[in-house]
Amino acid sequence: MNTVTYLVPALGLAGLLVMFFKRGWVVRQDAGDPGMQEIANAIAAGALAFLRAEWRVLIVFGVVVSILLGYSGTLVENSSSLIGLSFLIGAFVSAFAGYIGMNIATKSNVRTTQAARTSLKKALEVSFTGGSVMGIGVASLAVLGLGSLFIVFYNLFIGDSGDVNGLAMERVLEVLAGFSLGAESIALFARVGGGIYTKAADVGADLVGKVEAGIPEDDPRNPATIADNVGDNVGDVAGMGADLFGSYVATILATMVLGREIISADNFGGIAPILLPMVIAGVGLIASIIGMLFVRINSEDGNVQSALNLGNWGSIVITLIAAYPITMMLLPDSVLTIRGVDFTSMDVFLAILLGSVVGAIMSIVTEYYTAMGKRPVQSIVNQSSTGHATNIIGGLSVGMESTVIPILVLAAGIFGSYELAGLYGVAIAAAGMMATTAMQLAIDAFGPIADNAGGIAEMSHLPEEVRGRTDILDAVGNTTAATGKGFAIASAALTSLALFAAFCGVAGISAIDIYKANVLAGLFVGAMIPFIFSSLAIAAVGRAAMKMVEEVRRQFREIPGIMEGKAKPEYDKCVAISTQASIREMIAPGLIALLVPVVIGFLFGPEVLGGTLAGVTVSGVLMGIFQNNAGGAWDNAKKSFEKGVMINGEKFFKKSEPHKAAVTGDTVGDPFKDTSGPSMNILIKLMSIVSLVIAPHISEKPAHANLEPAKTVAVGKIPECRPITATASLAGEKEGHQHTLAVFTKKESE
Repeated sequence: MNTVTYLVPALGLAGLLVMFFKRGWVVRQDAGDPGMQEIANAIAAGALAFLRAEWRVLIVFGVVVSILLGYSGTLVENSSSLIGLSFLIGAFVSAFAGYIGMNIATKSNVRTTQAARTSLKKALEVSFTGGSVMGIGVASLAVLGLGSLFIVFYNLFIGDSGDVNGLAMERVLEVLAGFSLGAESIALFARVGGGIYTKAADVGADLVGKVEAGIPEDDPRNPATIADNVGDNVGDVAGMGADLFGSYVATILATMVLGREIISADNFGGIAPILLPMVIAGVGLIASIIGMLFVRINSEDGNVQSALNLGNWGSIVITLIAAYPITMMLLPDSVLTIRGVDFTSMDVFLAILLGSVVGAIMSIVTEYYTAMGKRPVQSIVNQSSTGHATNIIGGLSVGMESTVIPILVLAAGIFGSYELAGLYGVAIAAAGMMATTAMQLAIDAFGPIADNAGGIAEMSHLPEEVRGRTDILDAVGNTTAATGKGFAIASAALTSLALFAAFCGVAGISAIDIYKANVLAGLFVGAMIPFIFSSLAIAAVGRAAMKMVEEVRRQFREIPGIMEGKAKPEYDKCVAISTQASIREMIAPGLIALLVPVVIGFLFGPEVLGGTLAGVTVSGVLMGIFQNNAGGAWDNAKKSFEKGVMINGEKFFKKSEPHKAAVTGDTVGDPFKDTSGPSMNILIKLMSIVSLVIAPHISEKPAHANLEPAKTVAVGKIPECRPITATASLAGEKEGHQHTLAVFTKKESE
């Protein structure tokens, strides 16, 4: 194996070292007075209690699934029982990635509050460094995990045989798919469970605290406020960390699987198309670390959004600059082919460039539709002046409108990358887009940290200027969270298409014929899945929020002195409601994503399953964009009232009737943007990965053959021979597929 292969896990280790350094810096910052630390400790304890409860359920799930996968791996020749172990490792690392984020977030929040007592500059430095610990940690674990497992399985299944395009490499990547399946499975449960937790608490706190009691957000008199702040960590941080870890791994894996189909006369043993996405991911990790140095402001009047954008763009540009020589070095100077499409190394680099451009445009469009002061959010603000209903109508309209440009951009990106380098181009475009995941996640994670910091400031009765600084960070965080989700759903669309292509190759189907009634039925069933998934997630939030509202009302009614600040609310009761509801309610949506592909694949075959995946992907991408952007726009419309907004020549502030209408809209948008919406990208990728894992079991072709098996004709006794295996592309009924020819010759001694 070439030494370049060992560079990938080495880059992951380097990233982890940087992460530990940054974590140490955050922990050394001033954590404030004892009162602030008491609140922060309560938030940390609640978050850890949720993770422990969630892990108890997921451990049972993980062990059962790994045993089933291990057994299934013994039934087909292009898999292995090690797929069960690979699944367990992926699940563990995904959960650990979420824990890293939650742990640093619960340490950064109170330190950001204390820093905000000094300056906005210091508060941004602490909160963003906390977010960068999570971003670097997640990306480093993904690069280290995939790179290390690839080396182990390569040496185990291939070794010195050099069978890089045949059965042995197929086995390596099939076992690696178990790692991705474990990561995405945990990500789905973490995102849905965390989303239900945070929004049940948030909705309950808003409806009773803000609307009914008329007290500020995060007021210590509100019994749900600790649960609300815990929710920011378990949903927006731990869930998001596991989410993007799974997305990162799935994108790289999809490109590797398609890279196996390319015959490459390179200097790296013929595995350059497989290595390239892992190397690009490692380089993107280093570029993100460098880009993080650009995120700074010089004064109280500094533009936080511009600082974050500078870091983001810097990471993307550095990645692209490094990607060019890497692509030229790894890939051969000759023409490559995948499924009948010819391309060159320059075409591959242009596909990487195109993927980065698509991701950037998606972020810009999402920012436009969710940022304060822009036309979409302002339209919701204006419609809040005429009541709650018109606010809801305005938010729905903005969310639906926001799907148009992203879908056109995605369509152009898919078409362009395919024209450049076929299906490998689509996959490597997604890998290029996801290369700066560390930076994207750092920008995304700093928002919940700032939100928590504001809550601690409110509950600690700190001066108004402290809350003002944290609110500036929080408002920017709402926009960056929305752009991060837009980025994630865009990468999910490209990755799912690549996984879909890989599934078709392994399952032996060259086309999905929607003229067939059963395939068309599968298409409709697939398109329905994101709707029922969203329904279950949103309904779960609604049920949990009702219990939260009832509990908060009970405490206001039965505990004398709460509103006067003389009695302490029973925060633990609200934390328990969110924890129990989220653990119970996350099961059904998760099982849908895992079981539907298995049932359809084994009962109706790979082509019907292919139709189902197509329906899920298209419907899920649209639902994800709509819900994420509608929720983000509603949230910032509400926040617009905190500093005062002009509507028809009149200025409105908090506690006004239009503000109450905006709070209602934000309450509706909360499960959209933090529960069901961001789960769409995991849903469509998880179903594709499950399909890829079961593809060998439902395949319509013998292993490594897309043509009819050759008939054997006995022509006489064959003397002792040694086999020579050659791989070639054969033209025939299904063009562009690779087949292994066994050629027998006499021993050299004879």
